Amino acid sequence: MHRRAAIVCLTALAVVFPPAASASQFVDVVRSRVPVTLKVDASGRAIVYYRKGGGARHVLVAGAVNARQPSRTVRQVRFRLDYSGGWRSTGDTLWKTFGNRCGAYDGPRLPKLVAACRASNGSYWAVQEWQVDQPNFGLPPWTVRQRSFSLRISHWSTATARLEVYTDWIYAGRFHEVFGRATYLGRPVYGFSSTSRGAPTDGYGRLIYLDTLGSSYGPGWRRENAFLPHRPTGVFCAGFYRHGGRAPGNGTHYRVTMVGPGVTPDVAVTVPGLHDFRRGASADVAYEAQQNRVLDRLAAGGRWCHRH
Repeated sequence: MHRRAAIVCLTALAVVFPPAASASQFVDVVRSRVPVTLKVDASGRAIVYYRKGGGARHVLVAGAVNARQPSRTVRQVRFRLDYSGGWRSTGDTLWKTFGNRCGAYDGPRLPKLVAACRASNGSYWAVQEWQVDQPNFGLPPWTVRQRSFSLRISHWSTATARLEVYTDWIYAGRFHEVFGRATYLGRPVYGFSSTSRGAPTDGYGRLIYLDTLGSSYGPGWRRENAFLPHRPTGVFCAGFYRHGGRAPGNGTHYRVTMVGPGVTPDVAVTVPGLHDFRRGASADVAYEAQQNRVLDRLAAGGRWCHRH
């Protein structure tokens, strides 16, 4: 229909399978929420303890902190994960005697947090547990993976990534839109390659998940779509359109969640939705003009998200 709508449709299938760029933080998938214990030793290694399928799991995590800024020549940081709890990588069952040197968490507020602590060197570790792979456009899950929860671990000593999120209308007020920009330490978050369905294929691309509340899809939060912030601006824009005869998922509120760059934590922002555009209302016309200026500023220097 329009280029922006086509992009949204293309990325719609990206969340059915885990994207390659998630591997630096992804630990496991569990069928339901599980209690998690996080321990960190004095040398900067962590072990994540949880249960899956009736059995105890213990994953040794090491080798990374924070994130690199996008680069075509240097790989993004990533953890080394040992699912044997240390036996494969050290020859020792570390998980049985692992000493915890991580104190109470006093870091930033994070979404879906299940375990976190402050290490002796001042850095932070966290485990987040959330439903990453929900189907798009408010459809009910039809696979085990779509109903499952992802365990994701992070380690950082800098500020976390930042999401700027705004709402407006597009195409002369016909459709609702959520747009914004993703940054880390003041610089845009983006990757260099992706599949035809919008899943990142390098370590720098990060998917952004858009959920809608109180929409025509049904009660509660429902997944609207997933997409990548664009290169080189980190800008994103998602319109709400009809899909397969389903009404647009305009909601009372929108939640935007981004997988953290490198091994930094996932971040989220919730904003209120809008009423339908009232063509003769001066307040709506003024608001739309204001938001168009914001979008033009964020998208300057890139190809995408210039449609008003």
